[in-house]
Amino acid sequence: METVLQTDGLTKKYGNFTALDHLDLEIKKGEVLGYLGPNGAGKTTTLRLLLGLIAPTSGQASIFGLDSQKNKVEIHKNIAYVPGETSLWPSLTGHETLLLLSKIHGQVDKKYLAELIERFKFDPSKKVRTYSKGNRQKITLIAALASRAELLLMDEPTSGLDPLMEQAFRQSVLEAKANGQTVFLSSHIFGEVEALADRLAILRAGKLIELGTLEKMRHLSALTVEATFENKPPKVDHIIGVSGVKVVGHQLVCQVRGPIEPLLKILADNNPKTLLSREPSLEELFLSLYGDEPAQKGK
Repeated sequence: METVLQTDGLTKKYGNFTALDHLDLEIKKGEVLGYLGPNGAGKTTTLRLLLGLIAPTSGQASIFGLDSQKNKVEIHKNIAYVPGETSLWPSLTGHETLLLLSKIHGQVDKKYLAELIERFKFDPSKKVRTYSKGNRQKITLIAALASRAELLLMDEPTSGLDPLMEQAFRQSVLEAKANGQTVFLSSHIFGEVEALADRLAILRAGKLIELGTLEKMRHLSALTVEATFENKPPKVDHIIGVSGVKVVGHQLVCQVRGPIEPLLKILADNNPKTLLSREPSLEELFLSLYGDEPAQKGK
């Protein structure tokens, strides 16, 4: 499968602070990559480097096989960028802004543009200065999606959108994927990434610490087991691999890593009324990596 985006040892330093540390990443055509990390982990720095807005300290990035620093003009013809914070022309209407953005980009699917305006329930007749944050975000989303660009770079793209519009966004990303477009999705919304991403890349203090599908990354967090009993729940905290035991009344909740059979045997011997086990969600997986670690300073 064709490689659309690749980074090799991509690094950005600001004085003694390393915002991005030797990032090695490869994204294939038609793939949706979820890019995760707390504030200051290096997500926005990565996007700025890919766009050629800042220069790397070392390493390089290539898009469509072209150097992102040396071939910006050629690359930008086939990509679209959605920032988390928009800065648009306040005196223009939404329609005029969409028209201007399409002219700047150089291409637009007019039929799809109209469809997106309807889908996102966007009124293009108003002045930009009158729009809420969510409506300003819709402008950049609609413009990017309507370009049908080969690569969509998105930095917190649903910032300011309500839940219904988030659903419209998800539908649009899935359509882009079906159309063979590639999506680099940086987001704090776990449900969004979990629903859309083929693979996940997780940053920690500027370093890529995990890369793979959600299923392959389940090992990073424990299985959650919940059980209720007629009487007091049995003691299970002595079982190897069991942690986070909580007992409330007749209910027992715990996490288990490794073999689950020893835990299940003790639970079964005590005749549980209900028994539920589930794999970790993306949010639980993420928190298992970070815990209560404070956000790093930086970009």
